[in-house]
Formats: sequence, C-alpha cells, structure tokens
Amino acid sequence: MTEEDRRAGAKEWVGLAVLVLPCVLASMDMSVMFVALPSLTAALKPSSSELLWIMDAYGFLLAGLLITMGTLGDRIGRRRVLLAGAAAFGAASILAAYSTSSGTLIAARALLGIAGASLAPSTLALIRNMFHDARQRATAVGVWTAGFAGGAVLGPIIGGLLLEHFWWGSVFLINVPVMILLLVLGPLLLPEYRDPKPGRFDLLGAGLSLVAVLGVIYGVKRMAEHGFGWISLAYCVAGLAVGTAFIRRQRVAADPMIDIALFRTRRFNLPLLIDALATFALVGFSLFNWQFMQLVLGMSPFEAALWSLPTFLVMPVGIALATAIAPRIGKPNVMAAGLLVAAAGYIMLSLIQADSGVVYLVSAMTVVAIGIGGVAAVVTDVILSAAPPERAGMASAMAETSAEFGGALGIAVLGSIGTVIYRSELAAKAPDALTPKELEAARNTLGGAVDTAATLPQGTAEALRNVAFDAFARETRIAALVSVVLTAGTAILVATLLRNARVRPGSEAPESAAEHTDRDQADDLPSTATSS
Repeated sequence: MTEEDRRAGAKEWVGLAVLVLPCVLASMDMSVMFVALPSLTAALKPSSSELLWIMDAYGFLLAGLLITMGTLGDRIGRRRVLLAGAAAFGAASILAAYSTSSGTLIAARALLGIAGASLAPSTLALIRNMFHDARQRATAVGVWTAGFAGGAVLGPIIGGLLLEHFWWGSVFLINVPVMILLLVLGPLLLPEYRDPKPGRFDLLGAGLSLVAVLGVIYGVKRMAEHGFGWISLAYCVAGLAVGTAFIRRQRVAADPMIDIALFRTRRFNLPLLIDALATFALVGFSLFNWQFMQLVLGMSPFEAALWSLPTFLVMPVGIALATAIAPRIGKPNVMAAGLLVAAAGYIMLSLIQADSGVVYLVSAMTVVAIGIGGVAAVVTDVILSAAPPERAGMASAMAETSAEFGGALGIAVLGSIGTVIYRSELAAKAPDALTPKELEAARNTLGGAVDTAATLPQGTAEALRNVAFDAFARETRIAALVSVVLTAGTAILVATLLRNARVRPGSEAPESAAEHTDRDQADDLPSTATSS
C-alpha cells in the first residue's frame, strides 16, 4: 500500500469532528457541576453525603470502567460501543436534568459515568483505525486532546450562561442534541473495527479492575478532603490488593483484558508514567488556580471561567507546534521540551503573591498550558502507536486511566501539602482578636477564612483576609515549586530513558520493515511493541 493510499481523506476528517464532540461533552460534565452546584442544592436540598455523591458518582464510575469499556470495544466493535454509550449518555442526561430528588440525580450521574467511560477509549481507538499515516494520526490525536481540554474549560462558561436564563437541569440537556447527532452521523462516517480473534470477555477481570480503580481513587480523594488517615489508607491498600489480583489473572487468563507484554516495553510503560506525572502537576495545581481567582481575587465562578479561556485557546497552539516539529526532532524531544516549557510556567507561579493580579496568574498558566498541551497530544499518540491495532481500545483506556490516577493523586498530594502550609501560617499570624472557634474556622480552609472575615469588625476582618490570602499565596508557591521539580524531572526521564529505548536482543521480536519505515518517517522513537 502506498503512502498516499494510507492517508486519510475528507470523510475521515469529518468523522474526527464527530468523534471530538462526545469528548468535549464528557469533559464538560466533570466541570459544569461547579457552577450548577448552588442551584441544584437549593432545589433538591441534598445532605452533605448526598452532595458528595452527586459530585463524585460520575468521575468514580468513569475512571473505574475505562479499561472494561476499552477492552469491550476491541472485542465487540468500537463503533458499536461508542454509539451504545452515546445513546445511554443522552438518556442519562435527560434523567439528570429532570431529577426531583438527590437519589435520582446520583443514579443519573452514575449512569452518565458508565456511559462516559465508553466514549473516550472508543473515540481514541477509532482514530487509530481511521488515520493510518503517522503524521495525520498525530494531528488527529492532538485535535482529540484539545477537545477534552476544551470541554473542561467550556463547562463552567456554558453552564454559567445557561443558569442565568434556565433552571439547573439545563446544563445536562445540552448533551442530548450532540448525542443524537453522533447517533445519526456515526454509522455514516465512522468505520467499525474489532479484534478478528477476540476470545471470551473476562467478566471476572472486569469486576476486579473496577474494584481496584474505585478503591484507589476513592482512597486518594478521601485523603484530599480529610487528610491522611487510616480509613483512606485502607481503601488505597484494598484497591492495590485487588489490582494485584487483577494483574495476576491477566497473566494466566486465556483471553486477558490487557496485554501484559506491552507493559514490559519502554515505548508503552514510560509514556503512561509521563502522562500520569504531567496530569498530576496540571490537575493538582488547578485546585490552587481556581481558588486563587475566586477567593483571593474575588471572582465569581463564571468570571473565573472566562479568565481561563486564554489558557484553553493557547493549548491548540502547543498541540499544533508539537505535532509539526515531532517528525523533525522526534517525539521524545518534543515531550521533553513541552515539559520544560510547563516547568517555566510553574516557575512563574512559584513567584506569585496575593496581590499579583489575574493577568500574572493567567499568563503563567498559559505558559503551562502550551507545554502540557504539546506533551498530552504526543504522549497519547505514542501510547496508541505502541499497541497493535487490535489492542487500540485497551491502549487508549490505559492512557485515560493513567491520566485519571495522575489527576487524583495531584489533587490529594498537592492539596495536602498546601493545607499543612496554610494552617501553620494562619495559626502563627492570625489576629489576636479571633475567638478559638473563629480561628478554627479560618484555619480549616481559605473559604472558611473569607466567610469568617465577613462576620468580623472591619479592621479585624481586613487583617484576617490579608493573613489568609498571604498564607494561601505561600501554599500556592510551594505547590508550584513541587510542580517545577516534577515536570523538570519528568523531562529528564524522557530524555534519558524514552529517547534511547531500544529492543533488547532476544527479549522481543524485531520490528517489521513496515514498522521501521513508519518509525523513521514519523518520530524517530523506536518501537519495542510486538504484534499479538
């Protein structure tokens, strides 16, 4: 087959636009809840426990079922799983929009998470089948990455606009017409692909993977909310134990869900680690970014979302630059450069003060977004290319799962570090006029300090706000320094290990001539994956 024959045409690029739409919505459904929460709380009056599950049910099930849905698509058809997920996502959105109780909304959010788990791995795996040319595939993956990033930013903006004119359920109804469009155009534009020899679906393995991911994610999230404790640790340990049982089953199962052999190749396992570490820093620091804009700078969620637009708008620039120069300098060099650019942005953030202003904050985050955008597009393409075509669903699910874990750990670790710094600073410098109860409320969170200040005389309130804002700026600087070390260290990891990855004699089969040609044309990154 000639190079021209392998290149995608207009049908594939239009199909890519269709594939990006559900990715945008799946990402939006994570972030839109931040602006919808006050309205739905007033309408449904959930308990504190119910409120947590309204927020978390979607993300937990999304993370827990990515591997299962990716593997299921490999076996029964990626387009079939995608369209079934789209139908379920639309139906669950209607249920969420018209929920009349907290229990119904929690159930709807759980169904949205289950359906959402089928969208990301299916869309990415279909890209692997639609774009055979390495350079075109890299561009397509970049567009897909931008769709996910854009959804996270657009969620609060679109949600804020809708809530100014409609009831809280409208933030869910925007999903419905897009999913209908996908159901209509999908069969016309998207190819079907499945493993020609899929074997039996490992139902027990699917259950083990779900429990393992849920256990670890819940434990980490609990640590982020309540600090380190035995209950949180127990969930993490239980999840890891079940995860170990899952891996052992995959080693001996006749038809395993994941290809363990792929994890012994640097071209697959190192990009997964890089993806997790980059997401760790980005998502973990976003916790400080949003609080800084809303609490220190006094913005509404909608205003903060608007100020986040520049960050979203420059991310495609990073993606475009990365995909353009990767064939010339190699994908490992592009990843290392992107991580160093992100580190430069975090260095700017490590100098931030309470009075630095929104322009300084957004400028620094824009630099981070350019770097991470390029890394995300390239690292996802490397992971996808390392797996044989029949395992593309599994590979894309692993990429998404690594990012989910990285983000959860980032919030937990950076959040915990920040909390310790904030509390110690506030305890040492709080105004003497505060009562023990007021001091405790102010020490708990920055939001607690702002609320406490609102009840105090003007002089004391101003002094408390100044101390709290300075303490939060200090914890932000420390979190940024941790992110600098992490991103710069990851860049070194890429430069020293991934860039020089080679097939060890006798350990794996050599590349085929076609694979070798593709590698030379595309990215200079040696492939160590074998075809199954």
